[in-house]
Order: sequence, then C-alpha cells, then structure tokens
Amino acid sequence: MTVFIAHDDPVGRGQRNYIAHADLAPFGLDGQMEQLWLEPLNDGTYSIACIPFRTYGLALGDQVRLSEDDEVSEVVGLSSHRVLRMLLMPDSVPEWLGATTDRIKAEIDAAGLLSEWSGDRHVAVDIPAPANPSKLFEVMEREVSAGRAFWEWADAMPFSAKP
Repeated sequence: MTVFIAHDDPVGRGQRNYIAHADLAPFGLDGQMEQLWLEPLNDGTYSIACIPFRTYGLALGDQVRLSEDDEVSEVVGLSSHRVLRMLLMPDSVPEWLGATTDRIKAEIDAAGLLSEWSGDRHVAVDIPAPANPSKLFEVMEREVSAGRAFWEWADAMPFSAKP
C-alpha cells in the first residue's frame, strides 16, 4: 500500500496547477509518494508551486520534468529558494506543542516567509535567497537543543527519481 503525503494548502495554488508525485523511496521512505503542486510552463516543464515536505533536492520555483506516469523525473532548473523543514516530537503536554507552533508561526510571519504545515508537528519553510531568518533559526534551535524537534535543509541530498 502506498502512502501519499499531500499538500492541503500549497503556497502557490492557482487555477492552472497540475498535481504530480515524487517517489520517496530514493530517500529511504519506501512505499511513500509526495503529492507536488506544479505550475505548467510553456516548454513542457513545470515549476514547483508548493514547499516540499519530504522530497529532497526540490524547492519552491524549481523547474522539473515529469515521466509518462506523472512522477517528477528530473530537475531542469533551480530557483534561488531553499526549504527548511522541522519536525516537532510528540509530547504529552498539548500546551507545549501549541505554544511552540505559535512561536514558529509568529517568526515565519515576522520574517515574511511562506510555509506549509503537514499536521500540527511538521513545517516546511520557503527560504528565498535574500532572506535572513535568524530569529526563526533561534526558535527552532531552542527546540532542537531541548530534544523536542529535528530540523534539516531539503537540499541536504540531491533530488533523485526512482531507478
């Protein structure tokens, strides 16, 4: 059975969006596919219109090609964006989770950044080239140092399609 990771509220949702998938097996997530929202370009390629939650090597605005079965098969152009992802650990104190997500959302808003949430514990943040989200980093680092969260850059590994 395949598990699909969906984007309920993609930052680049538009009338002409196209939905394709990225196989997550090359990243150690066998049996999972991420649904990606794409904007069709006039040359047969697509621009990523969401902030990838689990696919490595892709960011908002990157240009990709699709395979015949509507899977992202190749990156043909990089945007100047990066994706910062954070996963908050489950906690028995709901107040902590609410307060932490509120702090993260406030710093994202204060920095003028775009983000998408997968549930209430996993956030993907778009970091365009000129952005300096130092205060967001401080909030995230506090949670990581306390052992309550993990974070990573989505470009820690290059994009890879299934063989």
